[in-house]
Amino acid sequence: MADFQLVDPRGWECDLQSVYAAYMGHFQLYNIPWHERSWGIFFESFEAFLTFQWPVITVTDCYTGRAHIVIRKGSIGAFIKMVKTRFGETLPTVDNILYVSPFETGQRHLRTISDYSGYKKLHATLPAAVLAALKVRVRNGEPRAIQEIWEARDKTFLAIDFEWSERNNSTCLEWGYAAVRCGHLEALGTWPPDPESHYRRGHYIVAEYVDRVQNKYCPNFPWAYAYGDSQVVPRAKLSQVIQATISSMLSPDSETVANSLVLVAHGISGDLKRLEEMKIKIPHNVLTIDTALYEKKLFSIGQRGAMQDPSGRPRDPNTLLSLSNLLKSLGVDIQCALHNSGNDAMMVLLALQLLLDPANTRVPLPKGANGRMMNRSPSWSPGGVPSIAFMPTPPIGQLGMMANYSPSMHTRGSPDQSPDQEFGVGSNKGLGFLSLNDNSRRSSSLSSPYEGRSRSRVNSGGSTHDLVNRMSGLAVKNGPYTP
Repeated sequence: MADFQLVDPRGWECDLQSVYAAYMGHFQLYNIPWHERSWGIFFESFEAFLTFQWPVITVTDCYTGRAHIVIRKGSIGAFIKMVKTRFGETLPTVDNILYVSPFETGQRHLRTISDYSGYKKLHATLPAAVLAALKVRVRNGEPRAIQEIWEARDKTFLAIDFEWSERNNSTCLEWGYAAVRCGHLEALGTWPPDPESHYRRGHYIVAEYVDRVQNKYCPNFPWAYAYGDSQVVPRAKLSQVIQATISSMLSPDSETVANSLVLVAHGISGDLKRLEEMKIKIPHNVLTIDTALYEKKLFSIGQRGAMQDPSGRPRDPNTLLSLSNLLKSLGVDIQCALHNSGNDAMMVLLALQLLLDPANTRVPLPKGANGRMMNRSPSWSPGGVPSIAFMPTPPIGQLGMMANYSPSMHTRGSPDQSPDQEFGVGSNKGLGFLSLNDNSRRSSSLSSPYEGRSRSRVNSGGSTHDLVNRMSGLAVKNGPYTP
């Protein structure tokens, strides 16, 4: 095992231990007295079988996610040829070998196993291979992998969202999160999670920029948090708050076991970049879910129903939905202001749960700005995920009336571009990619009704003085009103 050589994993598909087991089963089935044959010394034990010096690599199966020590089928032929040359007898070929479809596509480390101690050392590395493959599968939105970690009921799913200034990439305006502790709920015998009562959530506004920095192309609404009270924190303390929040849900780092925390975001590459810039420590074994990629994979395998683009043609499988359009496709009547980081995080976690378990997920009641119940649309069917018809893009003059009814889709661009940059998810996302179908991204008359709304505890733009001036001009009389 001292030599280091890399090989392409294609063609490495036979589990080594299963080859030995297959031959032993073949001998039993056909009553072959292998222990009386001269070549029987290679089958006295698995350790004796390894003395042939098998070239092996480690891979994970793309269907099961399990790790295996595998050989090429040609190595079995070489073993049969050795027996024929050395002992003058021909071993039969066997069919009940475990075949693996490698998930890995990059080159793998080639090793030669000739004894059981070497096999044991290599076998000890398999959990790390499983974890490495699982991280990639979940990050890429593989439905089976994400469904399995949800159904395990032992993870904490933490959805996060940032709002950043369009003018200065180093200026963070807001941060919000929503989390569901599945392991805690399972221990209490409560399942599935109820978003309204089981989601832990929070919203933080940076004090130095509140009511001073306002995004123009993608307006943010810091005072429109609909699921609790916003907290104003100094800029210097924000990273400390984020680190403490994340640390409260983490398990120790490990090379072989996935962390108990799963990070979730819509266009997660941008959020991970922000965490790195703020020097937030995230263990390497944390899994990450991008709800945009997850929904795209579900659609590509036919689990999201039929969809059409604005021109009426079938939806391209390579397109991603923005957060607002994803919620609409799930039948959610959005009654909170998006591009508020707290609301966005709440909606991202809700969207993930609706994609995983639509029949048993209830949409929560906003408790803040609007105080109205967010109901599913009348077309919602608990039996499955509804399809959505994309209406044609209206003329620009009609956008103020039609924007909410035409979810937009975009074709994915360069692999270097993150989904949030391309499709308008999160904060300061998609500049230069403005959608004419999403009024939350428009300013002036097309902006959200929450724009400019602030709480009474903050003086914003002299609005209080204007109110006093208007009231001072009113004539107030005692007694009944006379026209």
